[in-house]
Amino acid sequence: MPGSFPKRHFRPTFAKAALPLLVLGMAAVSLPAHSAGMDFSNEYNANSIHAQGDAWFIDRVQELTDGDVDITLHTGGSLGFRSGDHFYAVADNAVQIADSLSGTLGGIDPIFLLSSLPFVADDVQSAHRLYDIARPEYAKVFEDNDQILLYASPWPASGIWAEKPVTSMEALDGLKIRSYDRSGTATLVNAGAAPVKLSWADVVPQLATGGIEAVLTSAEAGANGSFWEHLSDFNAIQYAVPLNMVHMNRDAFESLSEDDQQAVLQAARETDAHNWDVVKERVAENYAQLEEHGVTIHDPVPEVFHDALAEAAQPVVDDWIDSTGERATRILDAFHQETAE
Repeated sequence: MPGSFPKRHFRPTFAKAALPLLVLGMAAVSLPAHSAGMDFSNEYNANSIHAQGDAWFIDRVQELTDGDVDITLHTGGSLGFRSGDHFYAVADNAVQIADSLSGTLGGIDPIFLLSSLPFVADDVQSAHRLYDIARPEYAKVFEDNDQILLYASPWPASGIWAEKPVTSMEALDGLKIRSYDRSGTATLVNAGAAPVKLSWADVVPQLATGGIEAVLTSAEAGANGSFWEHLSDFNAIQYAVPLNMVHMNRDAFESLSEDDQQAVLQAARETDAHNWDVVKERVAENYAQLEEHGVTIHDPVPEVFHDALAEAAQPVVDDWIDSTGERATRILDAFHQETAE
């Protein structure tokens, strides 16, 4: 019921990150039913494509509800939550809405690894088709855990940031590189690298101290993190177009009036479309910024290198299909059929 925590134990990942914020969470869920003040957590900085999309959503909600629904966006992990903490934090209503990197939720359900499967959907158009096919499966996992999936926030395609050109398998050999989910870690191991799975908040500190020497991420993320202060090259391997998922506590949603609920859903649909349009233009903007800061861009990388990476990734894709079962086969069959048409 709104106004109290659900009767469940906090999960360890949430408790470690969020205990200092229990007072915040308790204050949020003890608001009277007529109040629509909500907190929105995002691990990325305010200039990121995701935070900008979230701000756009909030503006639309305010317009559609005439200001009745008050949502405060907290960027840069300022509430103490990282993407991996968000699922249970939102389920327990410690924060009402969150923007979470999908791959960090892979331990909850393997379906969340779909968008970052290597070399399956490696451009925006195909990634959008895959999302449309899989969205009901994403939504069901959130629904089963007292949440509502509002919209997706796509990244530009992931590449490799490094202190040198990474355009061959030899250049990957032993490279200490950050990955963002277990699929990336396994793929990079198969390719001969030495990957370390890190949350976004840990990437720049690890670059600064030499804990890692390369990063698997997009040109967008590297620009947001001013990677040119540490790394000189961006290698556009077109690894995947991973998604962030924006999800909302169901009790918080149901505490709204029927009109406000419909307004939130309408704003979410509009934001979904907006985000997919914006990401199409983002790579050109990112590349211009990188060039201004002297970053060497390798786009495209040699085909023989791309093909070797895809070969290293295939066992990871096969393992994901096995672990996900019938859902995986159904989604990928539909995706490949649409792609062939």
